[in-house]
Amino acid sequence: MKFIRVLSLLLALFVVGILAACGDNDDTAGETGDNSNSSNETGESGEAAAGAGETIKIGVLASLTGALESYGNQTKKGFELGMEYATDGTMEVAGKKIEYIFKDTETDPTVARQAAISFLEDDEVDFLVGSSSSGDTLAVTPLAEEYEKIIVVEPAAADSITGSEYNDYIFRTARNSSQDAFAAAAAVAGEGVKIATLAPDYSFGQDGAKAFISAAESLGAELVHEEYADQNATDFTANIQKIIDAKPDYLYVVWAGANTPWNQIVDMKVEDHGIKVTTGVADIATLPTMAPLTGMEGFTLYYHTLPDNEVNDWLVENHKSKYDGAVPDLFTAGGMSAALAIVEALKQTDGDTNTDTLIQAMEGMSFETPKGTMTFRPEDHQALQEMYSVTLEESDEFDYPVPVLKRVLTPEETAPPIMN
Repeated sequence: MKFIRVLSLLLALFVVGILAACGDNDDTAGETGDNSNSSNETGESGEAAAGAGETIKIGVLASLTGALESYGNQTKKGFELGMEYATDGTMEVAGKKIEYIFKDTETDPTVARQAAISFLEDDEVDFLVGSSSSGDTLAVTPLAEEYEKIIVVEPAAADSITGSEYNDYIFRTARNSSQDAFAAAAAVAGEGVKIATLAPDYSFGQDGAKAFISAAESLGAELVHEEYADQNATDFTANIQKIIDAKPDYLYVVWAGANTPWNQIVDMKVEDHGIKVTTGVADIATLPTMAPLTGMEGFTLYYHTLPDNEVNDWLVENHKSKYDGAVPDLFTAGGMSAALAIVEALKQTDGDTNTDTLIQAMEGMSFETPKGTMTFRPEDHQALQEMYSVTLEESDEFDYPVPVLKRVLTPEETAPPIMN
């Protein structure tokens, strides 16, 4: 094992040398937005105050540009606010300063891996966090094992991250695709119900669709069609027509990103064919595109009015104050949860960043978040967490439908199977 570790380090250094010769990306690529905290970005004031070797370093990977830019920036804002909340504004834990740095993955797995290597070798971080894309994250998680550093996965959702590609250094505050699926299936599946799925053709979509199918079939439903579309597509006509031809009772749609199929689902009059559409309600930016789905019953991971707890109240109030009245969005709460998990772990270890000590503290650890109490399941380090059964309803405040709570789905209800 020691030999493999040394060999991996030598190979990683060789790759970095080649990349340096070709011209590396600028380390400050992810340093965007409001950076008012003195312990942030460069970390110089934190090291001066705490002394050499007394600064805890965190490297955050996020899609600050590219297809998932909005997700990355939500995570960034949430992480910053989470650090402020968890440390009471001191940016210290157990007498040590906290420094955190952002790097942009550009929603590109190759860039994400390069950025992670830079974090681990150049910045010598104690934790990795990220990233916005499951593809980016799966390119990075093996590095956590090679370098023996914890990665807190947020908001990537592919089941394989804590499933087939699991290693002991992965802890995920994000939900996984099976948690989505269990929430969705409970709403529509039953004996003899015919279902179809539509999802983007990459790990997030594939895992999400297959998890829903498994959950729905366990409740007696029958799969009649499984459809995957190019994640960059703008025309879904052929995909939707295949679904109509299959004549399901329900169409479950898994989607993330800027291009959505909602308008074409409506234009092609899917519901006129007796097909009911159900899905997860995503970020605020997608709500106007879901106007044709007003009245739909579905689920969501987070909407700022749904959780009822002190952490979420603080998040909403302080986000509005800092960002000109804007409310926190889908992955803002996730970014905050990742920060809260790290600080709680450091409190448990009294600031000790030894990885084995941290793993022991984090397995089974519960911590408070904007979504209530999360718990890292010891078997696969997946955070069990609340989700929300909702109905999309018209709003007097906005010109688009908003999710209205039907009931809170408990962490026990949405706990996914252990797949590692």
